[in-house]
Amino acid sequence: MLKEFNVRTRSKTELLDITNEVFNAIEETGVKEGIAIVYVPHTTAGVTINENADPSVKRDILMELNKVIPFDDNYSHLEGNAAAHIKSSIIGASINLIIKNGRPILGTWQGIFFCEFDGPRTRKVFIKVL
Repeated sequence: MLKEFNVRTRSKTELLDITNEVFNAIEETGVKEGIAIVYVPHTTAGVTINENADPSVKRDILMELNKVIPFDDNYSHLEGNAAAHIKSSIIGASINLIIKNGRPILGTWQGIFFCEFDGPRTRKVFIKVL
């Protein structure tokens, strides 16, 4: 089963907590035991799992990514968003979740984040449940 939803970002770089949207999409499938693949079909965005209890974690992740991969660094890419492509490659375009009793298994403090690196934009997130 394949589910899809849109994410609207408001900043050039941003981590949006999409945990509830992913959980809801998985619940709608009715699958009790299986695997869910969360996939972002964009070359300047990504998806990751990390702590969602303290908002400073999101800020710290973006701050460090922006230090290591600055927006302006004599890149060859003509479009001007090479840093976003690099960040997307490092973070990755998909995650896998184990489904048990109809819900994805996450740690106590974990959440699922859509990672925007070239916003603001409207983006797509796909969830394939097996």
